[in-house]
Amino acid sequence: MKSKIWLSPPHMGGKEFDYIKDAIDSNWVAPTGPNVDSFENELSQFLEESSFVAALSSGTAALHLGLILLGVKAGDEVICQSMTFAASVNPIAYLGAIPILIDSELDTWNMSPDFLEKAILDRINQGKKPKAIIPVHIYGMPAKMDEIIAIASKYNIPILEDAAEALGSSINGKMCGTFGEISIFSFNGNKIITTSGGGALVSKYNEYAYKARFLATQARDNAPHYQHSQIGYNYRMSNICASIGCAQMKVLPERILQRRNIFNQYYEKLNDYPGLSFLVELPGYLSNRWLTTILVNPEKAEGISRETLRLAFEKENIESRPLWKPMHLQPIFREYPFYGTNVSEKLFEQGLCLPSGSNLNESDMDRIFDVIDSVWAKNKILVKE
Repeated sequence: MKSKIWLSPPHMGGKEFDYIKDAIDSNWVAPTGPNVDSFENELSQFLEESSFVAALSSGTAALHLGLILLGVKAGDEVICQSMTFAASVNPIAYLGAIPILIDSELDTWNMSPDFLEKAILDRINQGKKPKAIIPVHIYGMPAKMDEIIAIASKYNIPILEDAAEALGSSINGKMCGTFGEISIFSFNGNKIITTSGGGALVSKYNEYAYKARFLATQARDNAPHYQHSQIGYNYRMSNICASIGCAQMKVLPERILQRRNIFNQYYEKLNDYPGLSFLVELPGYLSNRWLTTILVNPEKAEGISRETLRLAFEKENIESRPLWKPMHLQPIFREYPFYGTNVSEKLFEQGLCLPSGSNLNESDMDRIFDVIDSVWAKNKILVKE
């Protein structure tokens, strides 16, 4: 069997073992330690916006704490992008709050500002002003944050920015993860850099990061004994995971360039294929291209669909994946209010994530292109040279 080409595998930078060894040698094998502090500092410096950082066990944990810090309680309503991973919405349910789901727009595939405002007005008319807005930068493509922020400010609703997939992406030089009152990142094994498992809560307000660290370490009061006045969580990042993160931060700029180069290779090779299209950047936008994504339109590709291509990849031991299935179509969330048309639904029907790991080599890319060429050739579709 041919070797597996993964969608987005971890890519070590070479210094991870040195940091881990130092943590073990110094006996900092705990959910605290100097590498946690270093990782938080390096991430803050990378974001360049006087950002305060709390390193946590996952991006989901960061979203959960972010909602708590914004005062979300049972019965409150929280607006969230529908086209996203379930982890963007699950923390709303953890708190007994109600997700209000918003359709995508076609320019970035992220939250539609038009339907966002329609949803806010409708919820207010029903006597239920939303407590927070969660826009997501899917696949590293920045959402239309200027418009979303203007709407959020108009109605005085805080933004909890889900930048889990967008570390290194920016709009006019301003980094994703610095637009919200609170923002979050994920460092899961498939992200552009990893801490094995991990995430971070980020804010320009130090009190949010400080309180997140407090809640993430079981909300232990300042007392010589174990005393707790609030419900706490075991959400702090471990010093071992942070050790990996410190090493990964050293290669983050390189990883962004590598991912963008992978996208460019796909675009240059495939942009003229009938029925196949890419998500391109708006002026001033920079995507880290965490995953390269395409749309396959069967009407223009002589019946070829995203499933035709996905199954062809699978046969050759190459991992690809449909785009996120919108939350309003998911069994667990389909009964919640949804504002939109069918944009995200159509994107899900036609969209495919291509292998995008920063460690893809020339041989891997040749195998991937051979599969795509064979699918189009089998259907006798002419491709411009």
